Amino acid sequence: MKRILLSILVSFFISCFASLAEENSSETELNFFTGMFDFSDDKQKSGILGLQHQNEDLFKDSFLGKLSPITGGFLTEKNAFYLYSGVQAEYEIGPLTVTPSFAPGYYNYGDGKDLGYPLEFKSEVQISLGLSENTHLGLSYNHLSNASLGTKNPGANSYMFNFLKQF
Repeated sequence: MKRILLSILVSFFISCFASLAEENSSETELNFFTGMFDFSDDKQKSGILGLQHQNEDLFKDSFLGKLSPITGGFLTEKNAFYLYSGVQAEYEIGPLTVTPSFAPGYYNYGDGKDLGYPLEFKSEVQISLGLSENTHLGLSYNHLSNASLGTKNPGANSYMFNFLKQF
């Protein structure tokens, strides 16, 4: 079962890169991130590596700000993974971009922390600084929770360093 789910995750990342080859403009943004999953739990914390995708064509200006759908996933060093799809808002404050997001998704704990339910909700805030027109560096914090859908809901807090690139 783990191999099947890992294959799905790898296929997702490959499809993201394949779609980049088909596009000719700066419409796609990829967010590569690494950091510490569940840093607030000394027994369960582990390294994290992930990728998030969003398409500039799908931005929508609203009373809540500049909204866009996101899709992504991450893998921890303890073989836990999370695949998600949700929405983010973007606010430019001088040279900084503040990006809160919300994304429900599928979580599998592998050899890591059991969060109590396969459906988890990721709330995140990211702050990034533009290095060029198409490149940003950022720092983000997120919290995963199952909203008490499972028999337990320990949650997980993570921080990441982000490299965002538009293609």
